Amino acid sequence: MSTHSDPGPSPARLAAQAAAEELLARILYAEAGQRPVRAIEALACLTLNRARAALASAEARTRFAADAAPETLPRAVIAVLRAPFQFPVRHPRHERHALFTAPIEGDAALSVCRRIAGRALRGALPDATRGALLWHDLLRQPAWSLGRIPTLEAGGLAFYRLDGA
Repeated sequence: MSTHSDPGPSPARLAAQAAAEELLARILYAEAGQRPVRAIEALACLTLNRARAALASAEARTRFAADAAPETLPRAVIAVLRAPFQFPVRHPRHERHALFTAPIEGDAALSVCRRIAGRALRGALPDATRGALLWHDLLRQPAWSLGRIPTLEAGGLAFYRLDGA
């Protein structure tokens, strides 16, 4: 019988997990909160895909996490969500930026986004995007997407793998 007790996750790890969940929920809410759940889940999966990629390679860190060198998945999610040009609602002039900075507490869509963010960070959200790292709103057709086949279209959003597969 062991007398060693497991202290559990450190306070810093718990703080990073909670911060990552809230930041992800706010991004999801502002970017896709008015869309179907499948689209919100797909955007959460894309974020986790980018975070895992940033943990795995320096090239992905440069592309998706502004060269931050996170050591854990929650910290990688935070780095990805804070990196410039990854999610348009982070820009102060974006029409839904206020939903990111000051979400409407009590809004059912915010509650949905918080649940999805929690599931994503706990690894309980299957990746319907099949490893997508790129996305766009179907109302806009960025030049990089021409000739690429999406891995998923959901709720007016298109998702793509980096390799174009």
